[in-house]
Amino acid sequence: MSERGRVIVCDDDGEVRDMVEELLIGAGYAVEGAADGAALRQIVPRFRPDLVICDLNMPGEDGLSLTRWLRGEGHCAVLLLTAMGTTIDRVIGLEMGADDYLPKPFDPAELRSRVRAILRRTMAPTLANGRPPARMRVGRCVVDIEARTMFDEKGERVPLTAMEFDLLHTFVTHARRVLNRDQLLEYAHHRRWDPFDRSIDIRVARLRKKIEVDPAYPRVLRTVRGEGYMLVPDGE
Repeated sequence: MSERGRVIVCDDDGEVRDMVEELLIGAGYAVEGAADGAALRQIVPRFRPDLVICDLNMPGEDGLSLTRWLRGEGHCAVLLLTAMGTTIDRVIGLEMGADDYLPKPFDPAELRSRVRAILRRTMAPTLANGRPPARMRVGRCVVDIEARTMFDEKGERVPLTAMEFDLLHTFVTHARRVLNRDQLLEYAHHRRWDPFDRSIDIRVARLRKKIEVDPAYPRVLRTVRGEGYMLVPDGE
């Protein structure tokens, strides 16, 4: 992968914001900064973040209000940065849907660890109950399972036909498992495979053009010779 995840840092303290941005860019994340809630609201629809790191106490709209909005707006994770001694606010933030909190001042290594842990949990190919997350990265794109949509690395919507999405959903729910054409037709389209039916191969080729960095050398949607296809969401 060219990046580990997309992160917005929202903090009215410019020095803290710049430090966190530099730290995360150095760790391989795609990062944008927002100085306040108004800026964050403008960036989110375009950038489609996987995680928002948000200061709890800011002039204007505070972190609690923004956390509530983010949870209603989409499926990105939220890490709240809080001042020491604000236990009640931290509890309220978690109740509103924040995934974690980190008191200021914080150690950069701990911030990296928290970010990595949150994204590992929220962007994992499958959750503990065996179901895919509501939103996950697949190759160079992010798939919103519930909204049946996909976005590229610029945050722009990638067109998918209903059958393409059904096939992609089948791969997502069986990530890292080899599926033959018969299984793919049964799971995705509820019909049996005809030896002369090449529709699966055509849709796989179309999906590769959308999710692979180089469709000619697929690392995400792989061919397993003599067996079928396998989705490796992170391409590793």
